[in-house]
Amino acid sequence: MTRYVIEGAQVFDGEQPIGVRTVEIEGTRIVAVGAPTPATAERIDGNGATLLPGLIDAHTHADVETLGHALRFGVTTEFDLFSFPHAMHPVRRASAERTDIADVRSSSVGLTAPGGHPTQLHGGLNDPELPTVTRPEDAARFVDERIAEGADYIKVLIESGETLGKTVPVIEERIVKAAVAAAHDRDRMVIAHALTLDATWQALAAGVDGFAHLFIDGPATPELIEAFRAGGTFLTPTLNLLASLTGRHLGADLAGDSRVTSRLPQPWTDNLSREFNTLPAGNFDDALAAVKAMHEAGVPILAGSDANHHFGALGMAHGASLHGELQLLVRAGLTPTEALRAATSVPATTFGLHDRGRIAPGARRSPAGRRRSHQQDQRHPVDQGRVAQRYPGNSMRSPEPSLLTSGGQRRRSTATRSAMPGGSDRASRRAAGSSPARRSCRSAERAPRPQQ
Repeated sequence: MTRYVIEGAQVFDGEQPIGVRTVEIEGTRIVAVGAPTPATAERIDGNGATLLPGLIDAHTHADVETLGHALRFGVTTEFDLFSFPHAMHPVRRASAERTDIADVRSSSVGLTAPGGHPTQLHGGLNDPELPTVTRPEDAARFVDERIAEGADYIKVLIESGETLGKTVPVIEERIVKAAVAAAHDRDRMVIAHALTLDATWQALAAGVDGFAHLFIDGPATPELIEAFRAGGTFLTPTLNLLASLTGRHLGADLAGDSRVTSRLPQPWTDNLSREFNTLPAGNFDDALAAVKAMHEAGVPILAGSDANHHFGALGMAHGASLHGELQLLVRAGLTPTEALRAATSVPATTFGLHDRGRIAPGARRSPAGRRRSHQQDQRHPVDQGRVAQRYPGNSMRSPEPSLLTSGGQRRRSTATRSAMPGGSDRASRRAAGSSPARRSCRSAERAPRPQQ
């Protein structure tokens, strides 16, 4: 098994900068950080670069092509949050077999009301009819069907459509509660789509594990922040999406960056430069303040782009938009180091993926390098970074300057690619390697919702 070392690089290990360290890799795994290395190992010069773990995008909708785009920007894992199984199964097979696209996990389709979101977005896409639930007693069947399709976690959608410009039916709260209970009985996390305060409170009362978006219709109250904190509930705010909805999108800045345009096909650059602007009354500054307050209260913040595999998601593109999200997290008040954690160790821990998100012995070899201190410049989280690539034939190519990767080759993992037990390492069970306990609906544990 080939062994090589990357030496001379500054290392961000997923938690903090640890200075210059030699990182030793054997086969598909990091075996040592900062330890003496064998003289016979191949050596890669990392002087002048910073070595990062492969980035994790905690909210996407992926296909094979866009997973390739993601990897060009150093994103080595994506969490897909709504895809039809007939489309996702070949994507997961490709990700298991290929090294030129990012890894992926998926919820399969999400739970919504008949005619509910995202039905209104699928016109003309020739997608099959969405499976829905109209009675709480059928929620367990829905969860079982998603697990049989390979779902790593379950998604529920509490969406009236108002923020997206078209009103749609909303799923009943009692059905959401039944689905959450069924998912927890089967050791699966539940992630909620909720873009309003009312929907967020409904999801919290149902006992969801985390949110795929931040609400956009008002400021965060102390009671709401406490409900997140008390429940150990994580938040993937998707600030890129909220900025696009409110006409405050910054995708045009990314789309004008030559390091982005050189890695994206022109149609995706065009999509990145556009915006929804369907909710001009929404207050994006409230969203930034909410992220800051949640973070300061100890709520886990995950970086997610909501990039889609079709051009309808205006203002987003795989890979590039995760870097835009990191910029917005810093704008919201996270430090550059905290923002990088939101795209590395925090999502890895939250989703129980202990083989990635860190540069540490035992982790997958998906680190990426960059040419500037991440603490000095978060406007572009990576700048002329480099990564060592292994190409067919086991020849080692010297690193070349790029945004994050030179050629987009992912390290293949030896980890199993079967559907994973969904569990999360929530605030009450953060120890590495602990298995998630089965959980019942825990609305009683949460801070009470104030009277409206």
